[in-house]
Amino acid sequence: GLKTLTIISHTEKLIRKYNNNFDISKVNLDDAKVYSMLSEGQTIGVFQLESKGMQSVLKGLKPDRFEDIIAVVALYRPGPMENIPNYINRKHGIEKIEYMHERLSEILSETYGIFIYQEQVMQAAQVLADYSLASADILRRAMGKKDKKEMEMQKEKFINGASKIDIKRSKAEKIFDQISAFAGYGFNKSHAAAYALIAYQCAWLKVHYPHEFFASLMTYDTDNVEKLSIFVNELNRMKINILPPCINLSFDQFSVEKSNNQTCIRYSLSSLKNVGNEAVKKMISIRNKVGQFKTFDHFIDLVPQNIFGKRGLESLTISGSFDCFHISRNKVFNSISNILIFSQRLEIDKS
Repeated sequence: GLKTLTIISHTEKLIRKYNNNFDISKVNLDDAKVYSMLSEGQTIGVFQLESKGMQSVLKGLKPDRFEDIIAVVALYRPGPMENIPNYINRKHGIEKIEYMHERLSEILSETYGIFIYQEQVMQAAQVLADYSLASADILRRAMGKKDKKEMEMQKEKFINGASKIDIKRSKAEKIFDQISAFAGYGFNKSHAAAYALIAYQCAWLKVHYPHEFFASLMTYDTDNVEKLSIFVNELNRMKINILPPCINLSFDQFSVEKSNNQTCIRYSLSSLKNVGNEAVKKMISIRNKVGQFKTFDHFIDLVPQNIFGKRGLESLTISGSFDCFHISRNKVFNSISNILIFSQRLEIDKS
């Protein structure tokens, strides 16, 4: 149910117009350019990673592997967030990596000795206290629910299991209490990994196909003026040109086109206020049959203006959608009432 999956799929379709074999699922997860962008916090439009707080974390973290994205997705929530500075410091060698027991080193080496995932809790119970996977899952659930009665039973079971590998009772109690403190807010790694993959794919598309990616982003946030403004600012930062809406060149979605040997994004007509998506589709259907409109009068003759109505025509005029006809916006705007009357008469005559 994620809108981002639709955005990625739409981006793929735009890319396949000139790269038939493109498949986002086959992109390299070790792309240095992607990690460089993430490390700079340039994550506008990137799923899960675009908030100001997350940008700040990424600048400190300087991710250079896919596992870092999984970890940051899992950690950036109330509770686990307090472990973010430790994760960053241990990654960069500022803080010593320590394990409560040597058997935990294999389980926790990926996360620099810090419990991040529920799966790590289950694995720890296996290697330290002889739990089966099924009973480890019961432990995970008891810790998550903070069930006191169940926790007391599990603690005794954990201590008894740990004694089999000569872990003293006091040490086993300490390990259990530390694991328990984490497990109350532990995140499911498989969930974090799935989100991290979507985040990475967005970042990869932003680096390698920014025009198609932002055209898709803007198409699926076409009703969100605030989001569109953020995307426009980001495109300006990236020095990507956004062309204004045009009755001859725009579509019902944001599109990618060449202009003066430069790849640009063309504003969609459907994103304009009071211009409905269905109205635009009807107009495009006419345009597809007759070709581009030669003049404003040509447009009025061919397109029934009850499609757009008074407010729609006003928005098209103010936005510059008719500028390709080299006609004054004021002149058109002030003539809209007469245009609608004329158009209605034309329809009656045709019928």
